[in-house]
Amino acid sequence: MASLVVGSVSGSVSPAIEVTDLGKRYGRKLALDGLSMTVPRGQVFGFLGPNGAGKTTAIRLLLGLSRPTSGGGTILGHPLGSLAARRSIGYLPELFRYQGWLRAREVLQLHCELAGIARPRWAAVIPQALATVGLASRAEGRVATFSKGMQQRLGLAVALLGEPQLVLLDEPTSALDPVGRHDVREILHRLRERGVTVFLNSHLLSEVEQVCDRAAIVDHGRVVAEGSLAELLGRPRVRIQCSGLEAEQLRRLAERAPFSTDGQWLIFSGLGDADVPSLVQAIVTAGGQIHAVDPGQQPLEERFLELVGSR
Repeated sequence: MASLVVGSVSGSVSPAIEVTDLGKRYGRKLALDGLSMTVPRGQVFGFLGPNGAGKTTAIRLLLGLSRPTSGGGTILGHPLGSLAARRSIGYLPELFRYQGWLRAREVLQLHCELAGIARPRWAAVIPQALATVGLASRAEGRVATFSKGMQQRLGLAVALLGEPQLVLLDEPTSALDPVGRHDVREILHRLRERGVTVFLNSHLLSEVEQVCDRAAIVDHGRVVAEGSLAELLGRPRVRIQCSGLEAEQLRRLAERAPFSTDGQWLIFSGLGDADVPSLVQAIVTAGGQIHAVDPGQQPLEERFLELVGSR
């Protein structure tokens, strides 16, 4: 099945990520099967797919932790897997743990050492990273005293050390409560304002809808759809909740404007805002009672299931 690519990315500056026909085999198992995608700079990019779709393998290749069997690409203009590419990336894995007896400042010092950041710069980069994630006042706090949300913030601070131009986040909000997820979203908005590219791997599609500019949906090792959120979701739709219509009246309404139903709502696709008042009037004229009108687009979850389920 060919992938659906909507919209285009142009400009003379190289994309944050560009991969073409990326393939990876582990023995007889084909984990990636010609994955291609382009991630523009300065945006929050969602990377979506069911379990086993190849997302983890793709992230390992982007980080230079594994080499592709076929295909290739660039990270911020540098060859995939090169030292220059790896130095430009900040990474927050899904599962991480810091020793509980360490202070937040000491965690960042350790990772400054691992990242090869010169010691004279530590006095500037550590406070800046903590301030970005809202932990400036907890620099001397021990990890063991931090809530899950605070530990997630600390992990983000580690990923932001050295001001990377590209940050890869693997399920950054999956273990957080609503307040914690809100805080992480605010951090992502601030990173985008600073021109940082965020590559977000997440199963929480509602979170992706709220923070991402573009997204790619992956299945069976290939990108099956890629574009802005508006482009991926397609034409707008209107949901109308009504009562009082008999089968014959519903049939006539469908001749005027085809619809589907989920049992409670009549769902009309492809209607513009100007069409809604006349549609509501037609329902009322036919004897229906309007309880609610919900204009908008198809939820990302439904579109995701359409694309993945069809395969």
